[in-house]
Amino acid sequence: MPDTKEIMGFAGKKLFRLASLLVLVCFVSFMLIQYSPIDPVRAYIGEMTVSEEHKAKLEEYWGVNTPPQEKFLNWAGNILKGDFGVSLIYRMPVVDVIKERSTASFVLMATSWLFSGVLGFILGIVAGMKKGTWIDRAIKTYCYVLAATPTFWLALVLLMVFSVNLGWFPIGLSVPIGVTADNVTFFDRIQHLILPALTLSLLGVAQIAMFTREKLIEVLSSDYVLFAKARGEKGLDLVLRHGVRNVALPAITLQFLGFSELFGGAVLVEQVFAYPGIGRAAVAAGLGSDVPLLLGIVIISALFVFSGNLIADIIYKFVDPRIKQQEAAV
Repeated sequence: MPDTKEIMGFAGKKLFRLASLLVLVCFVSFMLIQYSPIDPVRAYIGEMTVSEEHKAKLEEYWGVNTPPQEKFLNWAGNILKGDFGVSLIYRMPVVDVIKERSTASFVLMATSWLFSGVLGFILGIVAGMKKGTWIDRAIKTYCYVLAATPTFWLALVLLMVFSVNLGWFPIGLSVPIGVTADNVTFFDRIQHLILPALTLSLLGVAQIAMFTREKLIEVLSSDYVLFAKARGEKGLDLVLRHGVRNVALPAITLQFLGFSELFGGAVLVEQVFAYPGIGRAAVAAGLGSDVPLLLGIVIISALFVFSGNLIADIIYKFVDPRIKQQEAAV
């Protein structure tokens, strides 16, 4: 078990990295938006005609003529107070928009993450066991094709085949059109979730499957596995006792490290399927020049990716006993 000093040192480093990451992400994102052609006043009034006096008040409210450095400090101060501003598109606080949209995105990403991890791990184990056979070649080909497939293209293909042509699943959204929230059933939500989750999970299979395959081949060629074979162990029992146990933790660690790819894929999938998640809100904020919402989503996405890396580091440092043995040997 790790001692208190080691845990405190680890936590201190991670908190410092998180603070540094947020400051850097906030500053760079804010400055990029400030020097972009985005006009928050025009985005707020849209096509409405307003008087010059009203427009001047809006420019003063949004700080159009304020120096960028001063605007950043004011915005950062409000962020520290929990005030992310008001969304120009949805006309509600950014925090409320993120809360509302993040629930749907969390369900989508969690489902896809679990399915891709389990399926990729199983395919990797099978490919490693059948190294050099037609099964191994088929799984590798499948993974290479998936790795080279654009997310939006696969989403469009699945949408056209299973929704438009076959009619097995609804076309987009997370609930049926024209149905109030009280009348939406659990089955309705599952039915609208299947295709987006399937698209996102299929794309995440390739990396975990190929990694698991390589690690299993490495484990099966190790000395202690050769010794186990000499004692008469073989087949699936050998793989389960010595292979899976040594491959599982690195595979789980890699799965957590893939949070950035998961979030990026979710943005495209949500856009294609019109799924009302935080990724679709990010696209709408970018196209609609909704600066407060866009910056809020940037912060949330940075926290999401950091959390995945943090969990992976915890597994790597405190859970995997081989790491402790390597550190002790050094």
